Amino acid sequence: MHETNAFGGAWRANVIQDFARSELFERTFHEGMELVEETAAYLDGAGRQESKLLSRNAALAYASESMRLTTRLMQVASWLLVQRAVREGDMAPAAACEDRYRLAEDAGRDAEHAAEDLPTGLLLLLDRAERLYERVRHLDRRMYVEGEGMALPNQVLSHLDRLKTAFGA
Repeated sequence: MHETNAFGGAWRANVIQDFARSELFERTFHEGMELVEETAAYLDGAGRQESKLLSRNAALAYASESMRLTTRLMQVASWLLVQRAVREGDMAPAAACEDRYRLAEDAGRDAEHAAEDLPTGLLLLLDRAERLYERVRHLDRRMYVEGEGMALPNQVLSHLDRLKTAFGA
């Protein structure tokens, strides 16, 4: 765990629980799970058909990028499921702080593969997954890695979400 004192642990637990109960989490969770399902359907359907039409080099690039895409999405889905477990009381916030639940550093797209050789469907999914991954990675760093100075913005956002919910905005 990253915490060294009781105050830091309590602060982080509050931040984690506030996020897990927030509208931002709910939207991110649904977006992530929908993207996982959409990607699986594409790779098993249209993507499989499109990959058969590619040159050998483009087919290798397709295989590499589709593996990177599924790995990235599984990391995001795992992270989101941990946050949901915290929200539902199935996991303590302190347990969610363990390094094994952090997002791994992501390897960028292989620059030697020309984007024009890959099917548009795959490129669109890669772009969406990259943007989602970066947002979740940013949340992960803010909640689990950065210092207590980040507590105020997280608490303000949490309270704004609660006000929106209470007043039906």
